Amino acid sequence: MHLSLLSKKFSTNSRVESFFFLDKLYSVQVLCTQMPAGFTIRFDPSSGMPAIRQIADNLRVLLVENKLAPGAALPPVRRLAIELGVHFNTVAEAYRQLATEGWLDLKHGRGAWVIERSAPQVVPNWMDQFRSQLRGLIAQMRANGAGAEEIASELRSMAKVVTSL
Repeated sequence: MHLSLLSKKFSTNSRVESFFFLDKLYSVQVLCTQMPAGFTIRFDPSSGMPAIRQIADNLRVLLVENKLAPGAALPPVRRLAIELGVHFNTVAEAYRQLATEGWLDLKHGRGAWVIERSAPQVVPNWMDQFRSQLRGLIAQMRANGAGAEEIASELRSMAKVVTSL
């Protein structure tokens, strides 16, 4: 079967590459955007996880690890939405969630800024809740084919990051 290439589009900011053929559409997407100081937000539209959660989780990791320090400006909602290929309300909601958690200061028309966050109140039984969630994630990893040693290695590397903060 002969397929003719009709168009090829590239976006330098979000590294999206799409190829359109006469009788089929093939699309290869790697969606990410550069944050201040060169950090990256990754978004996988095929993961099954809601886009809002992926964006908020990526930002939260950067915030918890102090890679986005107080005073840092986040990209404007519309720019980040365009670069990730999502609706601007998706990014706005992720920003609002982080503002509710005390990470961001949102000013309409002026952007989102990282603020100093006071320590949250410890929730009773938080360790039990965390342990239950972690067991669920490990079970999901095993169900998706990850081996016990691979999971243990990943947990050890994450523990190193946590203890170095």
